[in-house]
Amino acid sequence: MKQRFVLDTTAITDSGLRMKEGYESLCESAQEILDLIAKARLKFEISCYIPYPTVYGELVSFLRRYECCEDVFVKLDTWLVKKTPNRYEVKIPAAIFYEYVLTMRQKINRGRKLAEEFIWESSAIASSIASREEEDVSKKDLIQQEIGALIGRFRDKYKTTLRQGILDSSPDLDVLLLAKELEAGVVSSDAGIRKWSERMGLRFVEASKFPRMLKEYLALSETK
Repeated sequence: MKQRFVLDTTAITDSGLRMKEGYESLCESAQEILDLIAKARLKFEISCYIPYPTVYGELVSFLRRYECCEDVFVKLDTWLVKKTPNRYEVKIPAAIFYEYVLTMRQKINRGRKLAEEFIWESSAIASSIASREEEDVSKKDLIQQEIGALIGRFRDKYKTTLRQGILDSSPDLDVLLLAKELEAGVVSSDAGIRKWSERMGLRFVEASKFPRMLKEYLALSETK
């Protein structure tokens, strides 16, 4: 049976992948991975899909931001199959949807509690500074500095608490829908995509391991 994979943006852009494989830049890793995909397609008829236009547009925008050469975009259009998932026909079990709603409810409640904690902390900081007697530093400026630092910490904790392990964008969802439609494996480094791939019974390949998997296929074929 021919293998199919649906690629998330991180399948090409993951920083952990670049460190593991020793690539010096994003453009170099994109070039090498696309070359491996091309060889695997010609040798084993392994097909790699990318949801269009969501994930494709996201990936192109990312590569252009890093000023990758035009050759990378030619390979992208040649060796990745662009396909829009059939959102009206793909069926997701009700249990999956039910679990996702419960997960989101829990995340929202945690986010609310976190926000309340930081509001109380900011109020205490402002009150403490306002009650000081020294006038060598503007109290207003000092409050803004302290609250600014507090907001930075809140953003980091909020992102970890609310966004980690969930599907928080249409490209993420399109990856899963297309993989479900094609009965394909998912290639990503996103924790949310990984979690829900497992819930949906989809094969999942960590982005950092995907190039080595293709290299292993190719190496074994050359020894035969």
